[in-house]
Amino acid sequence: MCINRIILKTFEFKSPYLIQKLSDVLKEIFKIEVIYKGSIPIPKNAYNAFRNQYLANTLLESLIYFRETPNDAVLGITKEDLYAQNLNFVFGIASAYYKSAIISTKRLHNSFYNLPQNEEIYLKRVYTEAVHEMGHVLGLPHCPNPNCVMFFSNSILDTDKKGYYFCPSCKEKVKKALCHHFK
Repeated sequence: MCINRIILKTFEFKSPYLIQKLSDVLKEIFKIEVIYKGSIPIPKNAYNAFRNQYLANTLLESLIYFRETPNDAVLGITKEDLYAQNLNFVFGIASAYYKSAIISTKRLHNSFYNLPQNEEIYLKRVYTEAVHEMGHVLGLPHCPNPNCVMFFSNSILDTDKKGYYFCPSCKEKVKKALCHHFK
């Protein structure tokens, strides 16, 4: 696996502040170029009216076409609620094969849990989910260390606890997966 750039795409929403902050964190963590390439429509066939959610795999598959070089990875961001087969919801999903990932901000807002909005917590959650899914794009599995970003988040409490940094073991795996010398 050799990735030297992350392309960010949003699905039907624009948030320059969020994109800039997320870009900065991804650059800090992965030491590669991060570029925002605009907003795109949500595929109509992704919506499940019975669940009032979007099938994450459908959005993920639509991102494949935005890779401009073989060494690009694409990270999609949506404000819509996502689910995957046999799961009530997902914060995001990724594919190392397609070098693509998608995250949802829907359940990252405190307001989803009837709590007062907190921008700092929201941004940390976005960073955590984005770094986690990019770890999967790089081929990393879930990590047993509950403080590692690659730990599986079964709830927002897990996301809040772990933060957006790799444990030493996972950081070594990331080093091997990138095209450059990662520090």
